[in-house]
Amino acid sequence: MAPPQKSVLIVDDEATQRNLLEAAIRREGYASRSLGDGQAAIDLLLSPEGAQIGAVILDLSMPKVSGLDVLNAVRPQRPRLPIIVLTAHTSVSNAVQSMRAGATDFIAKPASGERLRTALEAALNEAIADGELRPLTEKLSKQLSFEQLVGAAPSFRAAIDIARRTAHAAVSVLIEGESGVGKELIAQSIHSASPRAGKPFIVVNCGALPPNLAESILFGHEKGAFTGAIDRHVGKFAEADGGTIFLDEIGELPLDTQVKLLRVLQEGEIDPVGGRTRQKIDVRVLSATNRDLQSEVDAGRFREDLYYRLNVVQIRIPALRERRDDIAPLARHFIERIAQSEATPVRQLSHEAVELLSGFDWPGNVRQLQNAIFRAVVLCDGDTLTLRDFPQLLAQAQRGQAPAPREAANGSALGLWRQPATLKPGEGHLTVVDPSGHVRPLEDIEAEVIRFALNRYRGRMSEVARRLRIGRSTLYRKIGDLDLQDAVSEPA
Repeated sequence: MAPPQKSVLIVDDEATQRNLLEAAIRREGYASRSLGDGQAAIDLLLSPEGAQIGAVILDLSMPKVSGLDVLNAVRPQRPRLPIIVLTAHTSVSNAVQSMRAGATDFIAKPASGERLRTALEAALNEAIADGELRPLTEKLSKQLSFEQLVGAAPSFRAAIDIARRTAHAAVSVLIEGESGVGKELIAQSIHSASPRAGKPFIVVNCGALPPNLAESILFGHEKGAFTGAIDRHVGKFAEADGGTIFLDEIGELPLDTQVKLLRVLQEGEIDPVGGRTRQKIDVRVLSATNRDLQSEVDAGRFREDLYYRLNVVQIRIPALRERRDDIAPLARHFIERIAQSEATPVRQLSHEAVELLSGFDWPGNVRQLQNAIFRAVVLCDGDTLTLRDFPQLLAQAQRGQAPAPREAANGSALGLWRQPATLKPGEGHLTVVDPSGHVRPLEDIEAEVIRFALNRYRGRMSEVARRLRIGRSTLYRKIGDLDLQDAVSEPA
């Protein structure tokens, strides 16, 4: 049997932040543990037990032993361990100092779940390539073709048909869809079917770009261009010259960087930071977003002229819950691929497991399904996956329906597993008076509303804050002040 999945270690001296981060990480399918000070992190990571830590999210500002101290102590012993620095102080000098000390990425507080996901995914994929980290998800080849994409739903096949027809054109393509639906796979397939197939395919997670370094990462910089620029850096657009660049989560790109990206698209030239001359490039641009970019344009958060430049052809990838008939074939596809790569005997899905998977809403879409199958395959003792191999899905079903169904050869679990799409009768009603007839304290009412919103939107902090019309940092503060960490920690 394969060894257990490695954990993501969270190191932060603030208990509320640790709870929020753990909840966000677990929602993405990763195991996690947390520590409250830097010295404890050093002791763990340099111990034999530390071998089970596959990635670290590290607060930069901690008393006594800082995040930089942890980096300096750990990096020489574990050079390929992904360490993502988290800080409220997002200056260029902090970012450069962290990267020089060996940080894999640099994230500003408060960190959104999407930002954490993209940073972890990029860091873990890099570690997998280096051979240090056992894969938490199946790694797919960059040479992906349309024929390898699994799905027969009409909405999915319509999207694939559009993608296939645009492959040989030089037009920009905007791929829309929720997180985890496979936007990058579509982009890879477009590139592989295009005349540029033999040229570079460069992926950039725009949500993972530190705002102060976004321009440098995309377009490059010259030596001495800013404090910490000790060498010349070739940007992602230059790396993609002659090929394709895929700008994932393009809606996260800062406005000032949007201006410079528009100029690159209009003129076909890049202007490295600190450079004296512009450089001609030949790059096809594919982009993707999980946001409604038209709404972002209307709200002034995304440039209209850039939107029309990127959106020459638009492809929408349906969510997995919109194509439930594809869930079982996808699950079997992942079982086959993972079983091959992990040399496990698992080959089959029980009938009840198929119904469980098909009835689940999969808020994380195909990526979440893939993670769930990976965990089940590597931990399964037999050759068939059953309900007991999906304990996290069982736990969620038990919270939504009681009692939880048992696996039976002649019983159908489908109706019991499907998560409700609408509120149950009586759910969502707020009582403003207590049993004695007096008005309840405002903080109790506020706590109840926030707790309901966290549950309603599955802990997606950006969505909760947007619906409550408060800032994300305000939401985090209220969760701490109202002692709602337990609500955040419940799996989505």
